[in-house]
Amino acid sequence: MSDEQTRVQDFFTARAADWDSRFPDDGPAYAAAVAELGLRTGDRVLDAGCGTGRALPPLRAAVGPSGVVLGADLTPAMLREAVRAGRDRDGQLLLTDVAALPLCSRSLDAVFGAGLISHLGSPAEDLRELARVVRPGGVLALFHPIGRAALAARHGRPLTPQDLRAEPNLRPLLAGSGWRLTSYVDEDSRFLALAVRED
Repeated sequence: MSDEQTRVQDFFTARAADWDSRFPDDGPAYAAAVAELGLRTGDRVLDAGCGTGRALPPLRAAVGPSGVVLGADLTPAMLREAVRAGRDRDGQLLLTDVAALPLCSRSLDAVFGAGLISHLGSPAEDLRELARVVRPGGVLALFHPIGRAALAARHGRPLTPQDLRAEPNLRPLLAGSGWRLTSYVDEDSRFLALAVRED
């Protein structure tokens, strides 16, 4: 395991047990972001870096019983909390790094990533891996239930121009990784960037 993977695991293992109770009001924001993916009945979707699986219920509702919902996370403690919350009933949980997914190329219709991008060890490579498993024309949603400025304030740090989620940084990062940014919203109440998988 790389130093970056160990850092991510340590960070989330220490926070897993009370993760959901720290952010109890995020459910509607997750549901609204999932709705913007435009999923249809029978679609196949991955929640990349699913954590405690808060996106799994709205993803399941969007694709219905005939769809496929996967939740992938690197941290066993977060997946245990997802099971404890019963969210494993809404999707299959995978203990894996999103940098090396055990999935066939072009096997998914969409990827949802909540709070994902700031925890990627190699953002360009990792976004290419997400593009690998999505069919051309499929969709990526990078989401956070609060915007960049609000998140920086929560952590007591300034908002910097180097933030990967800033549109001038994110657009070329996605383009170089097989994605085309189609929608970008950064408000206090949410961050949502939608991208389409290029051919």
